[in-house]
Amino acid sequence: MSKPLNKILYVEDEPDIQAIAQIALEAVGGFTLKTCSSGDEALQAISDFGPDLILLDVMMPGIDGPSTLKEIRKIPEFLTTPAIFMTAKVQPDEVEALRAQGAIEVLSKPFDPMSLAETIKASWEANM
Repeated sequence: MSKPLNKILYVEDEPDIQAIAQIALEAVGGFTLKTCSSGDEALQAISDFGPDLILLDVMMPGIDGPSTLKEIRKIPEFLTTPAIFMTAKVQPDEVEALRAQGAIEVLSKPFDPMSLAETIKASWEANM
């Protein structure tokens, strides 16, 4: 039996998208969410929060999603924490590149708020 998915570290720089995803994941999905507006903020928050899963926007000012994940992987306790990228760029080669960086899934934006939590749960279960 895989461990349940409860805590998600969510990194997204757009406040509107953040708000929609927060409702989708907390109210609809029942997850505990720690939302960060930047990769730097995520790197500061991750150890205290201890997420089961990392959900990352790809395109962000400053440190982007893939670079953020690379930095997170340098922290021993998060070496194998599953990560999902969210991006508007879902060309097959881009998706493959993100998967090669250790993502268990790549979700397209815009996403359906009503099915976001289920999609994440399904990815979690398929990869645990």
